[in-house]
Amino acid sequence: MERLCKILLWVVVSAGMGSGISSCRPDPLADLTAEDSQVFITNYDRSVNFANYRTFSLPDSVVVVSNNQEGTSASALELRFLDRLAQTLTSRGYQRVARSTNPDIGVAVIRISNQYVGVTTSPFSPYYLDYWGFGGYGFNYYPSYPNYYSFYQVSDDYWMIQMVDLRNRNTSDCQLNVIWQAEIRGSGIFDDASLDNLLSSVFSQSTYLRANQ
Repeated sequence: MERLCKILLWVVVSAGMGSGISSCRPDPLADLTAEDSQVFITNYDRSVNFANYRTFSLPDSVVVVSNNQEGTSASALELRFLDRLAQTLTSRGYQRVARSTNPDIGVAVIRISNQYVGVTTSPFSPYYLDYWGFGGYGFNYYPSYPNYYSFYQVSDDYWMIQMVDLRNRNTSDCQLNVIWQAEIRGSGIFDDASLDNLLSSVFSQSTYLRANQ
């Protein structure tokens, strides 16, 4: 009994020390602003000369993808995002036209909102079976106990912008080549006040996106 008390006391003291140590560690994310957390990922087809394109078509709604389900949406925030995107492309020398006029580029905005649920198990430890005399002392007992289940949920919400080549269509297999793509991730990306900064940051990474004047 005395030995068990000492072990339990050591566990309590150790746990307290561990809590004290961990509380002294700086949290690298604690001082991040929403803007600091934002990430802009752009990629493009290196074989494409974007200066050779003149016109683009942009729908009046965004595609909403949520856990493999798709639809369209045109909220006030999404319409402002589309309008700001159209203005940016126009400032780069491209002209917005109707889709019926054979535009050079098709532009799509996609809002992704995926949620994933996972399960982890934390079984009771058999560490004390030896102490209690039921493991390794000739009794041949083995632990039998239910697992304790924990659930966790991960959300993945971000913007995606895609450009497809409508002028050079692959008619043999009916495919459209994606020639440019951007992802916008982080905190505050669905705030109205951040839209201008989001698109400015994306296009500052894509200086090659400019039509011949």
